[in-house]
Amino acid sequence: MATSVENTGGSNILRSERIAGGILPKVLNSFDMIAIFVAIVLFISNAGVVAAGAGPAGYIYWVLGFITFLIPGAIVTGQLGLMFPGEGSIYVWTTKAFGKFMGFFAGFCAWWPGVLVMIATGDAVVALIQQLGTQINSSFSWLADPWQQGLIIVLVIAFSCWFSILRFRITQNFVNTIFIAYGGAIVLVGLAGLLAILGSHSAPIDYAPHAWGLNTGNMTFYSTVILALLGIEVPLNMGVEVKEVRSITRYLLWGSVVVMVAYLLGTFGVYR
Repeated sequence: MATSVENTGGSNILRSERIAGGILPKVLNSFDMIAIFVAIVLFISNAGVVAAGAGPAGYIYWVLGFITFLIPGAIVTGQLGLMFPGEGSIYVWTTKAFGKFMGFFAGFCAWWPGVLVMIATGDAVVALIQQLGTQINSSFSWLADPWQQGLIIVLVIAFSCWFSILRFRITQNFVNTIFIAYGGAIVLVGLAGLLAILGSHSAPIDYAPHAWGLNTGNMTFYSTVILALLGIEVPLNMGVEVKEVRSITRYLLWGSVVVMVAYLLGTFGVYR
């Protein structure tokens, strides 16, 4: 992240804009950017949260979120990414518009949740291991002690740290592989919902017209949808590492399409 702004010819040039392009390799292609975008934005578990809480109205909230946040955000991000194709995305853009302090503040607000997400990810791994243990042996509880859970979280963070210092191309290939596997799992969730319908299984969700209504009882799930769509600009933290400028618009277009289809497909699979 840049630490200073230099005045050159009446324009503000961040140190990162002047230096980063000369020391960082251009390794990211369009597919890489799409994979990063989906990894950041798409948390398919949010589909289950919206499905359980909002019922069929969840579809409406997803569409509202796409129209009012994801699509406008992608358009604005594309414009800013083309105007200022440097490292740092939201930090660079905010600094250009509002100055160094607000740039720092925006950058900190974008960075700090990442610290919390690392811990939350470790906690999610603990929950998955516990669930797996329950399926294998319901009479025995895996990772029941707090120290065991803490150890797993530390190991997850340590593994992430080790993985982050590998060559960028190696790390990115791993991200791409996870992206493909992730997509396949989501397709299977949607397929499970379709097979349930074709198998004449009754839907556990009430599809009556009144269940589609937006009201004060389910309106908070709009904020859940917006939360589920955050992170549009994150791939441009590595703006100078993109091989071609057109990859910026490509990842925003196809990444957004993948995210929209995946959330709707995941919601359908849960609603089956």
